[in-house]
Amino acid sequence: MAKIDSLTAQLKKHFGFDTFKGNQEAIIKNVMAGNDTFVLMPTGGGKSLCYQLPSLLMNGTAVVISPLIALMKNQVDAMRNFSEDNGVAHFINSSLNKAAIDGVKDDIRSGKTKLLYVAPESLTKEENIEFLRQVPVSFYAVDEAHCISEWGHDFRPEYRRIRPIINEISRQPLIALTATATPKVQHDIQKNLGMMNATVFKSSFNRPNLYYEVRPKTKDVDKEIVKFIKANPGKSGIVYCLSRKKVEDFAETLKINGINALAYHAGMDSQTRTENQDAFLMEEVDVIVATIAFGMGIDKPDVRYVIHYDIPKSLEGYYQETGRAGRDGGEGKCIVFFSNKDLLKLEKFMQGKPISEQEIGKQLLEETRAYAETSVCRRKVLLHYFGEEYTQDNCGSCDNCLNPKKQVEAKELLISILETVELLNNKFKADHIINIMQGNETSDILAYEHQDLEIFGTGKDEDEKTWNAVIRQAMIAGYLDKDIENYGLLKLTPAGKKYLENPVSFKITEDNDFDEEESNDDAPVRGGAACAVDPVLYSMMKDLRKKLSKKLEVPPYVIFQDPSLEAMATTYPITIEELQNIPGVGAGKAKRYGQEFVELIKRHVIENEIERPEDLRIRTVANKSKMKVFIVQSIDRKVALDDIAMTKGLDFSELLDEIEAIVYSGTRINIDYFLNEIMDEDHIDDIYSYFKESQTDNLETAIEELGGDYTEEEIRLVRIKFLSELAN
Repeated sequence: MAKIDSLTAQLKKHFGFDTFKGNQEAIIKNVMAGNDTFVLMPTGGGKSLCYQLPSLLMNGTAVVISPLIALMKNQVDAMRNFSEDNGVAHFINSSLNKAAIDGVKDDIRSGKTKLLYVAPESLTKEENIEFLRQVPVSFYAVDEAHCISEWGHDFRPEYRRIRPIINEISRQPLIALTATATPKVQHDIQKNLGMMNATVFKSSFNRPNLYYEVRPKTKDVDKEIVKFIKANPGKSGIVYCLSRKKVEDFAETLKINGINALAYHAGMDSQTRTENQDAFLMEEVDVIVATIAFGMGIDKPDVRYVIHYDIPKSLEGYYQETGRAGRDGGEGKCIVFFSNKDLLKLEKFMQGKPISEQEIGKQLLEETRAYAETSVCRRKVLLHYFGEEYTQDNCGSCDNCLNPKKQVEAKELLISILETVELLNNKFKADHIINIMQGNETSDILAYEHQDLEIFGTGKDEDEKTWNAVIRQAMIAGYLDKDIENYGLLKLTPAGKKYLENPVSFKITEDNDFDEEESNDDAPVRGGAACAVDPVLYSMMKDLRKKLSKKLEVPPYVIFQDPSLEAMATTYPITIEELQNIPGVGAGKAKRYGQEFVELIKRHVIENEIERPEDLRIRTVANKSKMKVFIVQSIDRKVALDDIAMTKGLDFSELLDEIEAIVYSGTRINIDYFLNEIMDEDHIDDIYSYFKESQTDNLETAIEELGGDYTEEEIRLVRIKFLSELAN
């Protein structure tokens, strides 16, 4: 008993806390007893203390292997605040010069330093290995241990080298810590670190104070987020985007809408990054717009909302990022915007990677899709993914529980699925099982001759969405399991076998549908008139555009695209200057075609005594001139487009987005030098002729009409040439 009191007394002395949280005390005792320790604890659970306190109480220096420089600095500063001597904690990484590293080594040799943070890359350097062999190491801690597993959300190959290097330095106890690990990732970590016999401490993944919501991602996503942030004034929040470019663009959008925001991503210079991070921690700014590089281990307790502008690549990533909200136990809203298009884009990015990596990536994306589309309690789905059962039917703190859907009986459908999985000896994935039920003769079905099965096509009256809901909810109920190591093959569990012997009622809720926002058959160009506030004006402008198109002998969309007309019918620009603020309208296009449109709008406004709703308009960044100027100047210098993309950290498709925006807004550019290099003259002519005769510049329509002879990139490139030459 005295020992427990003394540990609590040490906690009070060094960190000022009266009691331990959760498993902290048991973990610390295990480390101090010299045992390997595996800690699975959600963000905000107090992982750092599990190695910080024992490092102060044990002989020697504890070596903490950590992936991020920002995280190390943050933790070293925190440790120094608890101690009278700055030498108590240090880090060695690429940001230090030789003199600084020598100073760190002197403090370690003198016994001052109890905690040394190293990046895995620094640990592999021969001079650091040699140095650490000469000093007493108390134990090793591997923070963010999920980085070891390619099934984790932040795989780093250099983490795989940790165990052999530790063996080279000196064999001491090891503590591995992570905030997110599925059973598969947990096994991977223990195997790789050679700690299969470690004592495992697993805390609940449930964060009861967090509210989870998934919203459809429409073209008004910027407006939705701005409105949300303005409705939560003065509160700290993080907006996560997948690309660095989107981070910078959206941070600008927030700023010009009067929101105190900064950007953060790995491509920024380290000083700016650190300054922006500190500004957020010190509450000089309310919102950080970031890639996932931000936040690993950032200890800000009062983040009140985490918004995902783009769907994350995995549920682990999503859980860790949302886990940065409400770490003090207070309010924490987690909102993610989901669209199928984003998912397809992420799948596309995986092309060119090794097949096994693509398979893993696709499965992780599939889990994310399942989470977004489900209408079951989101807490239940998340916790099930991490191997934890949540028994309540309604958590009262997610969009699905607050707006429950009607349940429908699915007993017969479940029996069909379980019987099919059993019949096929647990050797096929969900999509294959669904194709059998629906009677789809895919190449895989024919290859295995599954079209001859008696059950083939017996479920064609149900749509794919319903079958997916049955499978996903059967997994949560424990009747099916997914063999993640085997590319997601479905397996019948013992509970599933029992169910087949004695079936009972099985009710499901149908999945949420995110398709409505994505297709609009009447809309030839990215969206129809649905968002125009004034349909009468919109219709008048379409007539004017048609008249001009005949007169100028160009297709209507070359003059202004539908989304630009929608915006005009919403914000009523009545001068050429105001017209230039409309998305897709640059100075050139406004001057060339704009006069008749602004006159029409002005007449309409006066005749109908319309009060122009300036405040309705979410301001967009009109001046993206830096990027635009760079691209235009590079094209003038005939720099290859793929080189421009690489220089700006864009993928090729994102660069084409930028160039399209430039030509749509009226700037003329000449990319012939690049086209002639990569395409046959005949191909260019064929695509060019198509756009000349077509009444729409819609990409999907063009791909369909051109019969699959050309790639999407080729069609987009020639469309740029066509628009630039004809319209500008």
